[in-house]
Amino acid sequence: MNFWQPKLETMKRSDLQDLQMRRLKDTVKRAYERVPFYHQKMKDLGLTPGDLAGIKDARPLPETRKGDLRDNYPFDLFAVPRDEVVRVHASSGTTGKPTVVGYTARDIDAWSDMVARDLVMVGCSREDVFQNAVNYGFFTGGLGIHYGIERMGAMAVPSGTGDTKRQIEIMIDFGVTALHCTPSYALYLAETVTEMGVAGDLSLKIGCFGAEPWSDGARMELEEMLNIKAYDSYGLSEMFGPGVAFECQEQDGLHIWEDHFLVEILDPEGEPCAPGERGELVLTSLTKEAMPLIRYHTGDVTYMMEDDCPCGRSSVRLHRFLGRADDMLVVRGINVFPSQIEDVLLKIPEIGDYFQVVVDRKRHALDDISIKVEVRDIAFTGELADLARLQKKVEGELKSVMKIRSKVELVEKGSLPRTQGKSKKIVDLREI
Repeated sequence: MNFWQPKLETMKRSDLQDLQMRRLKDTVKRAYERVPFYHQKMKDLGLTPGDLAGIKDARPLPETRKGDLRDNYPFDLFAVPRDEVVRVHASSGTTGKPTVVGYTARDIDAWSDMVARDLVMVGCSREDVFQNAVNYGFFTGGLGIHYGIERMGAMAVPSGTGDTKRQIEIMIDFGVTALHCTPSYALYLAETVTEMGVAGDLSLKIGCFGAEPWSDGARMELEEMLNIKAYDSYGLSEMFGPGVAFECQEQDGLHIWEDHFLVEILDPEGEPCAPGERGELVLTSLTKEAMPLIRYHTGDVTYMMEDDCPCGRSSVRLHRFLGRADDMLVVRGINVFPSQIEDVLLKIPEIGDYFQVVVDRKRHALDDISIKVEVRDIAFTGELADLARLQKKVEGELKSVMKIRSKVELVEKGSLPRTQGKSKKIVDLREI
């Protein structure tokens, strides 16, 4: 199948809005009839699916937030019977419970087609050998990209994560031409390639990087060190996963597929932002069967770009993402919330009320997360071994919840800064 789809990708705005409206009506009707959460929400607002006459009528529809997924854990937002769900994925939430999403067979097909469209857009073809160097577990980046690679006909190399030198050997031995991983891992790979002196042995042409913020400076370094064109990818598990938006070969903004998503950018008061005005991305899924979401607040801050793209695609382009509207951090592709950390620390008697998370990325290294925590007087027994045990205990408890290793630094009570407002719990030193 050809995944350059000009009928959809270059559709006139009026035709696209007609398609969106048909799909939105179907989505809202199914959610109202099959998902108690949405039925009650719409009832509370005095709305029924019949009130939806045009795209502008979407604004009064109920909003959905990550907390709603957590409150309906694990399957209460599903709009199909359990036996129609062929897969689930999950991402970290603000507590120990993940946010769970489900897929029907047609959802998997739609997602695979969307990712295939993305990969063709950046120049991939059936001749490519595509290495997918991300986690293949609950994280959507593994299987999501993998199915897209296979759908567009390239050779998928599911190398997963870890063992960097082996990853590089695979690149050389298999003649890998395209790579998908997090940008921080790509920088580490590039540095290791340079140290090994094998840059000239690589066949790489294309790099697709996402799951965490990265800068134009990082793009320039990756392109120079790996001799590739580096493309930005955006996705979230609540809306399928990777592939929701992707750069084209112009490398100037991410095309978001409006045949699958209704796109809003809202200011903190919930009002629409004009093109060029930054706000929170809010999405409504138009094609998801298992778990349709209406006006979902992604927490990601961006803005719509005004000018037409020279590539000819007519979908809205989003500027490279500028940060978060909430307090979530993305570290090595993992969602980390200060509230997660706080929940863990409050359960340890020796730990005080104040902590500070410091995230840094040394040159070409993976993200490093360290947590300064104040300890109560009872922790100071005079034995260094007791403090060492406490430090190890805190690190272990945090890793079990965050699913990522952090370095804990124990500090005396009163060491961390106090402010009149909210304490500064996050110090992000990465250049993004």
